[in-house]
Amino acid sequence: MSGKLYGVGLGPGDPSLMTVRAVEVIAEADVIAYHSARHGRSIARSIAAKHLRADHIEEALVYPVTTETTDHPGGYQGAMEEFYAEASARLASHLDAGRTVAVLAEGDPLFYGSYMHMHKRLADRYDTEVVPGVTSVSAAAARLGTPLAEGEEVLTILPGTLPEEELTARLAATDAAVVMKLGRTFPKVRRALERSGRLARARYVERATMSEERVAELADVEEESVPYFSVAVLPSQVDAERPVREGGEVVVVGTGPAGPLWLTPETRGALAAADDLVGYTTYLDRVPERAGQARHGSDNRVEAERAEFALRLARKGRRVAVVSGGDPGVFAMATAVLEVACRPEYLDVPVRVLPGVTAANAAAARAGAPLGHDYAALSLSDRLKPWEVIAERLRAAASADLVLALYNPGSRSRTWQVGEARELLLAYREPETPVVVARDVGGPGERVRIVRLGELDPAEVDMRTILLVGSSQTRVVRRGDGEEIVWTPRRYPGA
Repeated sequence: MSGKLYGVGLGPGDPSLMTVRAVEVIAEADVIAYHSARHGRSIARSIAAKHLRADHIEEALVYPVTTETTDHPGGYQGAMEEFYAEASARLASHLDAGRTVAVLAEGDPLFYGSYMHMHKRLADRYDTEVVPGVTSVSAAAARLGTPLAEGEEVLTILPGTLPEEELTARLAATDAAVVMKLGRTFPKVRRALERSGRLARARYVERATMSEERVAELADVEEESVPYFSVAVLPSQVDAERPVREGGEVVVVGTGPAGPLWLTPETRGALAAADDLVGYTTYLDRVPERAGQARHGSDNRVEAERAEFALRLARKGRRVAVVSGGDPGVFAMATAVLEVACRPEYLDVPVRVLPGVTAANAAAARAGAPLGHDYAALSLSDRLKPWEVIAERLRAAASADLVLALYNPGSRSRTWQVGEARELLLAYREPETPVVVARDVGGPGERVRIVRLGELDPAEVDMRTILLVGSSQTRVVRRGDGEEIVWTPRRYPGA
């Protein structure tokens, strides 16, 4: 009969953190396998050394390459694939002979561990058991003596080998994080922490639970001293003291048309880093609550007052996120904030605007590609401009044969504008012109329909609806699944 394969997690380095099951498996095994670099020193073997017997068959699985270059015709990946194939074949020969094989792994066998490459090649052919181990993540948090993640916080674990832009985005967007595999990646990881605004709270743990252990503020660590077996930690933000600042800032963020799926990583980071959230209550409700963060909700019709309130908070040293739906620069809060910020008393307050997915783009994506060529975006609301101006602009855009994105088409107090706009457009467009009627895109009440301009019913339009009116070139096609899509060709006739 074939032998049994074990993947044995040894924990982060201190032999006393090995589990009872790990010790039992090592004692029962015929063959002990472990990985090492070409220098032959195996950290896994050193952790388990006192449990090894003289009659154990040892299989040292020596990597052909680690960080150095290779002349293998398949490059680094080719050299490693060949090594994994050869190593798994060596273990298979023991298993075929009926021997029990224990593959030692630092930390946990299936958490960034070398054992997993043996597991993927052998577990479907042999009886296999994986013995979990304490990870370096847990060990680092224990050594720091601070919660890693609490309540509803999201913990993100990242390899330092990711591109710097990707690291920056993910660090900005999460609550807590651990970055593994430092060593040569440390300068890049440090820059990503700084660019994401998280460097001040980042901690550094080197060789957790081992004799050479080191714990420090990450900002104070010299890059030349960082080994591979170290991690960067962003611990829990619950109960964390907010930094004392000489001056604050206002960041105007767009949350997109609906919930968290529409947030960008940059926006997530700004929302997480804010001391205060200011906005229309409906939009604030889309943002998860965080400990220590103040929320200031208000009615949708007090934009100037909301903007001034945010700027006053920033002058007191607070980091303020003004929350806007969609894109803050498209019929939304960015203009209101900047208008107030241009007053003399607020000229010294830093203001940033972060983009979001605007309603026109969200609705267009749901319907196909109606905005594939030139288009104009207009608001039908006459609260801030006369209807005569709106009508004039509608005529100009319609006569130019532009696709139209019509924001704020109707509400409980504005019921006639859609009908007026329809009649005006019919003077320039055929009744069969497609119109996308998109309501609550991304939300629980989402409904996207394609109707004809001559059949557009104002009664089905409310304040959560946007209208996309096609040009003379816009097409509607019924696909094989029965669904209609609408698109506007990029090439115009005569081009």
